Amino acid sequence: MLVREIAAYLGVTFEGDGERQIAGIAPLDTAGAMHVSFVGSRRAVRDAQASAAGCLLVTPDFQSGGRTVIRCVDPRGACAKLIRLLQPPPAPAKGVHHTAVLGRNCSIGEDASIGAYCVLGDDVTVGAGTILYPHVTIYSGVTIGARGVIHSGAVIGADGFGFVFTEGHYEKFPQVGRVLIGDDVEIGAHSAVDRAALGVTSIGDGAKLDNMVHIGHNCRVGKHVVIAAQTGMAGGTVIEDYAVIGGQVGMGDNVTVKSGAVVGSGAGILSSKVVRGGGEVHWGTPARPLKEYLESLANVARLPQLRREVEELARRLEALEKSKGE
Repeated sequence: MLVREIAAYLGVTFEGDGERQIAGIAPLDTAGAMHVSFVGSRRAVRDAQASAAGCLLVTPDFQSGGRTVIRCVDPRGACAKLIRLLQPPPAPAKGVHHTAVLGRNCSIGEDASIGAYCVLGDDVTVGAGTILYPHVTIYSGVTIGARGVIHSGAVIGADGFGFVFTEGHYEKFPQVGRVLIGDDVEIGAHSAVDRAALGVTSIGDGAKLDNMVHIGHNCRVGKHVVIAAQTGMAGGTVIEDYAVIGGQVGMGDNVTVKSGAVVGSGAGILSSKVVRGGGEVHWGTPARPLKEYLESLANVARLPQLRREVEELARRLEALEKSKGE
């Protein structure tokens, strides 16, 4: 594909050799003359100078230095579109694999793909164009929207962790609710979405879950939420629309993360806490606004020096008291 054809496909402009042939996409450090790469960060701007890529996807203010470039507001997003054109991933076979096991009254949408050794319980609905990769398990009563992707080993609709301590032992609180997953949702490998105790556990349209994410019973994940790997949330937690949750974040029960909030990797959010949204970044345990977190880190870093200063003051005080006694 020619550079000028790529620019036309993306609906943007190019500079340089529009007749240059592009055969694929590669990272800046391994790209060759027939590859396109994207420049999406300050570090990438530096790396681009040494790259042998034949064409670069860059921002409007990038200094090209005479190189062939395609200018776009979001180079990374443009690259994602271009990958689907130049190097489309293999499409899973449509329909139900002969090794899959389906319960009663299942509804499988048009062009959906149910992979090898998947298990679907009774009354499961899978929307049109949704892909279930091999070894996915969907318990009964789960509804999955259109164009979703659920990766291998994911379990949707298992019982939530609900027990009541009574008469000296733990009694299971029956988990009789449902799971409702919207359209265009992607759920990573070995993730788990528990059914509600009562009512519904829900994941909104466009949400993206990484590998090994745990969504507890009666949680509500909003639209276009992104959750990175190894994050877990206890029952009743609400993640509002467009929130971004880093990896290895732990949330107690009944937490509320407001719309547009950003929670940094490894943060811990105590039960019933409310995390402010609107783009505010939160970090640490207990999670707090980034500025407060950085201030506390700086204070911790100063502790050794503070200890030395206190010890020195103690020595001086002891010497002063001794001299007074003499």
